[in-house]
Amino acid sequence: MGQPSPPPRPSAPVAAEQETALPATLRRNAPLVPTDSAASRALAAVIAILTFLAALCAGAAEIVASSANQWQGSVAQEVTIQVRPSAGRDIDADVARAEALAKATAGIATTRVFSKAEAERLLEPWLGSGLDLSDLPVPRLVTLKLAESPLPDLKGLRGSLSEALPGVASLDDHALWLQRLSTMANTFVGIGIGIVALVLIATGLAVIFATRGAMAGNREVVEVLHFVGANDDFIARAFQRRFFRLGLRGGIIGSCLALAVFALAGLLAQVWRSGPAGDEIEALFGAFHIGWRGYAAVLLIGVIASVVTGIVSRLTVRRFLR
Repeated sequence: MGQPSPPPRPSAPVAAEQETALPATLRRNAPLVPTDSAASRALAAVIAILTFLAALCAGAAEIVASSANQWQGSVAQEVTIQVRPSAGRDIDADVARAEALAKATAGIATTRVFSKAEAERLLEPWLGSGLDLSDLPVPRLVTLKLAESPLPDLKGLRGSLSEALPGVASLDDHALWLQRLSTMANTFVGIGIGIVALVLIATGLAVIFATRGAMAGNREVVEVLHFVGANDDFIARAFQRRFFRLGLRGGIIGSCLALAVFALAGLLAQVWRSGPAGDEIEALFGAFHIGWRGYAAVLLIGVIASVVTGIVSRLTVRRFLR
C-alpha cells in the first residue's frame, strides 16, 4: 500500500490570517513589555508630572540659594554706625565725630551719613507714612562701605566709638542678620531637597504598581519563557529596558517643561522690573535666573527619574518571579 499523502499546507493568505489571529502578546517579534499601551502612556505621563514638580522645587531652591548669596555678599560689604540722640548733646556733632572716626579706620572705603529725614523714612514700612516723628528720638545712621584690602579693623573702630561716644554710638556689623539669612536659605534648600526626594519615592511607587500590573498581564508569556529556558535575569532585563525608556521619556518631558517655565518666569521678571515694583522684585529674586547649576539640577532630575524607573522595575520583577 502506498504511504498516505501529507495533509495539504495552508495557503499564504490562510497562514497570514492565522498569524494575525494570535493574541498581541504572542505575536512574533512582539515586545515582552509593550510601551505603546494605554498603561505605558499613563505611566510616562505620571513620571513627567512628578519630574516636572521635582524640577520646579530644585530650581526654586537654586534661585533662593543664589539670591541669598547675593544678599549676604551685599550686606557683608557694609556696616552701620548708629548714633542715638541724647539729652544735652548735639546729635549733628556726634554724627560728624562718628564719621571722622570711621574715615580714620583702616579698611573703610566710603562713608555715607543719613539725614534726619532719610532716617525717618526708614521707619515708614513699620510706622506708616505721614507721621510727625520730630518728638521721637530717631537714631541717625552712618553706613560704611568696606574695602577688600586692607581688612577693616572693625574691632578697633568699635573701641574708638565706645571711648569717644560712650552710650551714644554703636557699630552693627549685621552678623545676626547674616546668620538668620543663611539659616533661612539653608532651610529652604533643605525643604526643596526633601520634596525632590519624596517625588522620586512617589515615582518609584508608581513604577512598582505599573511593573506588577505588567507582570500580571504577561504571566503566560513569562511562563512560556521559563519553559523554553529563559532565566530570571533575561526577563528582568526586558522589563528594565522597557521601563527605563518610559522613565527617560517622562523625565525628558518633565525637565523640558520645567526649563520652559523658568525661561518664561525670567521673561516676565524682566517685564515686571521695568514697572513700578521693579526694584522690589529685583531685590527679592535678582534676575530670576537659575544659572548653570539650576539647569544641571533640572536635567539631572530627569535622568535620575529614568534610572530610578529602570532599577525599581528590575527589583520588582525579580521579587515577583521569586
